Order: sequence, then structure tokens, then C-alpha cells
Amino acid sequence: MIFAIHEVNQNPRLLTNITLGFQIYDTCYSETRSTEASLTLLSGIPDLIPNYNCKSQPLRPGVIGDLISSISIPMTRILGLYRFPQVLHYVRNVHFYTGSDEEIYFDANGDALTTYDIVNVQIPTVDIFKFIKVGRVDPRAPKGKEIIINMSIVLWNEKDNQIPQSVCSESCSTGYRKTIRRGQPVCCFDCIPCSAGEIANKTDVMDCLKCREEQWPNERHDECIPKIVEFLTYKEPLGAVLATIAILLCFTTASIFCIFIKYRDTPIVKANNRELSYLLLLSLMLCFLCSLIFIGQPMRMTCILRQTVFGIVFSISVSSVLAKTITVVIAFKATNPNSKLRNWVGSKIPYSIILFCSLIQVVICIIWLLISSPFPNLNMQTPSSKVIFECNEGQQIFFYCMLGYMGFLATVAFAVAFLARKLPDSFNEAKYITFSMLVFVSVWLSFIPAYLSTQGKYMVAVEIFAILSSSSGLLCCIFLFKCYIILVRPDLNTKEHLIGKGTLSNNK
Repeated sequence: MIFAIHEVNQNPRLLTNITLGFQIYDTCYSETRSTEASLTLLSGIPDLIPNYNCKSQPLRPGVIGDLISSISIPMTRILGLYRFPQVLHYVRNVHFYTGSDEEIYFDANGDALTTYDIVNVQIPTVDIFKFIKVGRVDPRAPKGKEIIINMSIVLWNEKDNQIPQSVCSESCSTGYRKTIRRGQPVCCFDCIPCSAGEIANKTDVMDCLKCREEQWPNERHDECIPKIVEFLTYKEPLGAVLATIAILLCFTTASIFCIFIKYRDTPIVKANNRELSYLLLLSLMLCFLCSLIFIGQPMRMTCILRQTVFGIVFSISVSSVLAKTITVVIAFKATNPNSKLRNWVGSKIPYSIILFCSLIQVVICIIWLLISSPFPNLNMQTPSSKVIFECNEGQQIFFYCMLGYMGFLATVAFAVAFLARKLPDSFNEAKYITFSMLVFVSVWLSFIPAYLSTQGKYMVAVEIFAILSSSSGLLCCIFLFKCYIILVRPDLNTKEHLIGKGTLSNNK
């Protein structure tokens, strides 16, 4: 600083007719010494007397503080009370040239309007330091070009060309929300994906936005998009396969019905009331066909028909099986000359059983339709990207009453057939009915938990599968062996063979 003052005084072009002087106090890096020096500067005597000045010459025009801020701050607080200016307060609108003919400007605020080099300290090895000019600052340059930096040659952290991040955590992108880490600064956070049904369409959001009922987030969770309407259709593989199976099983049942019509006078068809076999086959055909009502877009009429038709047709089927079982018992007991059941052989009891048992199911379905009939409904409450187009069953109690009554009929038929399974083979169809009812009950007991654990088109598919599998169980267990005898072993389809087996069984 002393050298600079001498250079200024010796240059007539800088401060004409003005000579600079100086007075230096050594603070010794001590706040106390800096305070003492400030008070001495004000009073002009070694004794520290505030607000007392015995100096004959005027006060110094300015003070340059210590390099260390902890030392210069106490000086600033004291000297500021007396409005002492950091020298630049007096250097305004100054324009001069240095000894090396470098032009220096100071504006009205005392700011130096000169060009500065921006230097990057680079350390290629441990013992080598390089000062590389990477840009410049020129306050006199056009607006927007005052600072120019060549970022490609700047080295950060010794050898890194990437600018280091000055934050604790990276910014959260769209689709994520911020959660502050406990016990850490607010700039430290974690990015958590938005929950199902929510989006974040801006970065660094604290809370995600919930989509409307008819909308669902896209894969990136940054936009709400319309939900897809879903229902079981014939065009998709699942619906097409189920419909194909239902039609094939219906044709199979129709073929068996034709076989029984063609061979209606043979003993194996006439045994155990062939009219009941016809009725059972017709009801099974309707069972397979009613599953087609469940496929396709739900409409008012299909929603009303699908469960009611299914319940009534299946009740007729199970009632027919029960009637056939009772026919077996009556036919066997009537062989005893002293049995009172001889008067019931050939009567209309089996048809009365079918009519009575089916009528109860009809009454349940009529009450269901009158009080709370099913209707088509768009279910938007599902936590998924789809709107389920479904049949709302109304009051679920009627649906389970219909299933419960059907299960009751199947249980009664199973119990009667189980008790009659050891009757003579001549008339005995009970063991096949026992197994068919066991399959029937097992399917529908498994249906309930599977039905309740699914939704949408898969719930419909579960019910169709239960209809097809239980109907197939009745068809195979009761009629498959008879078809085998009729078509493959006609030698066993004789009255003598059946009577012989009956005699043999009775002798046992």
C-alpha cells in the first residue's frame, strides 16, 4: 500500500496538486488493538477518550480496514458512528492511466469500470498449480455480454468438468413427491413415487394430486387420463373361449338327447324314467346357453335375465336329479309285494317334485326383481386404470338366497342318492347321481370365495366357469356311461342283462 501511495504521488496525471499521506496501525490480529487504534485515530492522543479530539490537522478522509473481518467489524462499528468511509467513497468519476498505460475508470458510485480476467486454478498433479484464464468481466461491454466464461475449459474438483451440485438432494421429477428427512436441513429430502390414483405434474412438489373418479394416472404418474371401460366381450380371448366351450357343450348335450330319443325303447333308456332324462338333458342345454347371457356389454334386459334364468334353470336341473333319485328308491322298494310304494310306481310324484322345487326358486327371483332388480352400472370406485361396466345385482341378499336354495336342493339330492347307492344295479342310478352331486356342490362351494375375491370381467368369468363345470359334471356323471352302453356295448343294453344283474345283486 505504501508503494502504491508513492507511485500515485509521483504521477502528475493521477491526482494533480494533491499529495496522499498515510498512518498505519498494527492490529496484531487482535480485536482489542483494533478498537484502541480506532479511538486513537479519532482523538489524536494515546489516551482513549471518546468524543474528544485534540488534533490540529483535519481528520483522515478514509480508513482501510483489516484483512480479517473479525478485526475490521469492530472498527466499522466505531468509525461508522462518525461517518468515516472503505476510501472508495471519495473515488468517484475518476479516469486515469497507470504506469503501464492501462486505462482505469471509477463511476459515480466508486465502482471500478475496468476489465477483469476470470482465472481458474487447476491442479493437474499434486505439486503443480496452473492459473488458466477462462473468461473476463467487462462492465463497459454491451448488456448481456458483461461476463463471458468458457465453461468447457473449467475444471471443478481438480479433474471434473461437471459443475458440482450445491444441494443435498437431487430435484424430484414429475410423478414424485418430496418427503423431508427428519433431523436434516430442508434441502435434504427423498423422492417418493405418487400413490395409486395420484399424479405430480410439476417438479419438487410436496403433495401429489388425486385424479377424478373417471380418470387414472398414466405410467409416469404425471398426467390423469380417462379410464378404460372394461367388460367381458366375445372379441377378447377369455370371452371367446368361454362362449365356444358353452356352445360345444350345448351341442354335446343335444347329441346325447338325440341318442336317447333314437334309442328310447331300449332298456337302459327306459330305466329310471326316461322322461326325466329328457327333461334333465333339456335343462342342461339351457344351463350351457344361459352362460352366454353373461358375455357382452351389460344391458338392462341381460342384467335382469342372467341371474334369474341361471337360478331357475339350474333349479330345474337339480330338481330333476332329485326326482330321478327318488324314482330309484320307489322302483326298488316297490319290488317288495308288501310295500305301500307299489301304488306310487308310474305316478306323477317326480314331476310334482320338479314343479314344487322349481316354483320356490321362481318365487325368490320374482321377489328379487320386484324389490331390487339388477341393473347395468359403471363402477368407477375401483383402484385401477379401468372403469368396470357391470351388472349391479341390487340387494346381494337375493343373489345369495338364490345360490343358497340351489345348494340346498343339491345337498338333499346328494343325501338321498348317497343313501340309495347300494340298491340293486338293475334300477340303480344313485351312485352316479351321488358323484354328480358331489361335483356340483364342490364347484359351487369353491365358487363363492373365488367370486368374492375378483372383480370386473374376471368375476363374470368365474361364474361362467362354475356354470359350465357344474353342468358338465351332471352331464358326464349321469349320461356318459349310458351313452357308452348304447353306442359301444349294445349287448349289455338288454332286459335280460339288467334283470340278471338285479338277480345277482339280490342273491348277494
